[in-house]
Amino acid sequence: MTDGKAVSVKDTRFRTVDALLIALMVLPLAACLVLKILFTPEYEGVHISGALIYLQIDSFPVQPLLITESQVNSAGITLSILGLCLYLTHGLTVKAQTRRQLIAEWIVEKCRGLVDSNMGESWSGYAPFVAAIMGLSAFSSLSCLIGLFAPTGDVNVTAGWAVLVFFLVTWTKLRGGFLNYLRGFTEPVVFFTPMNFISEFSLPVSMAFRHYGNVMCGAVISALVGSALTGLSRMLLGWIPVIGELPLLTVGIPAVLSLYFDVFSGLMQAFIFAMLTMLNISNSFPAEAWEKRQKKKELRKMQKATVNG
Repeated sequence: MTDGKAVSVKDTRFRTVDALLIALMVLPLAACLVLKILFTPEYEGVHISGALIYLQIDSFPVQPLLITESQVNSAGITLSILGLCLYLTHGLTVKAQTRRQLIAEWIVEKCRGLVDSNMGESWSGYAPFVAAIMGLSAFSSLSCLIGLFAPTGDVNVTAGWAVLVFFLVTWTKLRGGFLNYLRGFTEPVVFFTPMNFISEFSLPVSMAFRHYGNVMCGAVISALVGSALTGLSRMLLGWIPVIGELPLLTVGIPAVLSLYFDVFSGLMQAFIFAMLTMLNISNSFPAEAWEKRQKKKELRKMQKATVNG
């Protein structure tokens, strides 16, 4: 009886934690939807705009601080992804016994394989970062399927990610030595130095606007097509009582467009952003040169140790 009660209590605790983790996945998105409903103004006809402004703090230094829909949705999506990760890794065992653990192991293996195949095994430590930025991008783009404003449709969000990647690339180059970093601007000849500077600092701009532009144009095209089909439906079927008031032509076609622009394009842009991140980091400093530099440092340490000994 005692063993049975202990097992029962353990199962209850396990299920309670599972319920809390599921709530962590669902509640942030539900809160984002509630905020959108409360702050969205009434309008007629076609309405295409950016993220809603939930709060503006005018007393903030330099310029007013804006709390926008894209920021709130990004935080909500991040919390939901955290809940999903904790749910998949809850109750891990040495040998996988549950589907959630099999899914978690599959995700880890695929992300590790993606990084190793594109960057090399010496860069495998970047696998968690690549997986995080790809997952955040994908879920942000897919959030429009439940009625949320996709954070990837705000250039400020994608610019933040691009700047982070730029700092990682620069930090990786500096690991090869400051002089090597400066020498890279003069390759292949000194004449290309100005163009190399432009190319260096245009990286975050190109990555940010590529991701933002593809997601935002899909949302604009879908909205315009949906509005056009609504008007066409009223023009062709408006003479029929009751039925003429229903936008029947909007059934089906917008769903197909959403399947491409929201699902396929969103996932593709997440993959492309992750690929550009991996390629820019791995190409910033050759792994062979890094290993050679590390061997030189180790040799110097050994020589110093021998002299001191």
